Amino acid sequence: MSDDVRLRDVGPADLEVFFAQQHDPEAVRQSKFPPRERDAFMTHWATRVLGDPTVFVQGVTVDGELAGNLVAWWDEDRRFIGYWLGRQYWGRGIGTQALALFLEREKTRPLHADPFLGNTGSVRLLEKHGFRRTEPVWYGENEHIMLVLDEDR
Repeated sequence: MSDDVRLRDVGPADLEVFFAQQHDPEAVRQSKFPPRERDAFMTHWATRVLGDPTVFVQGVTVDGELAGNLVAWWDEDRRFIGYWLGRQYWGRGIGTQALALFLEREKTRPLHADPFLGNTGSVRLLEKHGFRRTEPVWYGENEHIMLVLDEDR
């Protein structure tokens, strides 16, 4: 039996799920992304994600349950993509399906991603969808890898 993976719009009621996922210790270790405190998290999502019309965000559902999110945003002149899935959805092909659906809707190219270099699952997922490695990027002591999805993808 396969999982039914879909995308849908994100609303304020979804933020509690995303907050809990961001605080999962294994997810923090894999991503090297420090979790925000509740107020900072809620403010960030209300203003910088849901409140910014240039941001494209979709919730990922699996068999009707909210599993995570995918987001595309501008950082100066570059469009970035990021995603987060709850740990119970890892290793099941859900990220692969969700990212394919998202890339059908997010048409901006080039599209950038900068996962932690040690997060091999995330790097593989992006490369599977046509992202290519460009250069290393450092955030503090953590090496990330810049990946780009070019115009022709």
